[in-house]
Amino acid sequence: MYLHVGNNKNIRISSILGIFDMDNSTVSAITRRFLSIGQKKMIVESAGFEIPKSFVVYKEKNEYRICFSQLSTGALKGRLEGIASFDVENENK
Repeated sequence: MYLHVGNNKNIRISSILGIFDMDNSTVSAITRRFLSIGQKKMIVESAGFEIPKSFVVYKEKNEYRICFSQLSTGALKGRLEGIASFDVENENK
């Protein structure tokens, strides 16, 4: 299953390592440094042109990736919960 993070960008759920809120997580100098290093290594992508509200860290082809999303962490969590409940419903049929 995949999580849609905005603008036709989908990420395999099993490869997601974490979903982080931009406002809360970028307060830390460590997180800002992590994102800066990610940009220098060109492993950062954006799922839209709007100001990002969250970012997703995931692994693709044995490489860590960072995807900025204009969706909030709450919206992404809701989508994940919707996918999980869909899976449970289908398993019970």
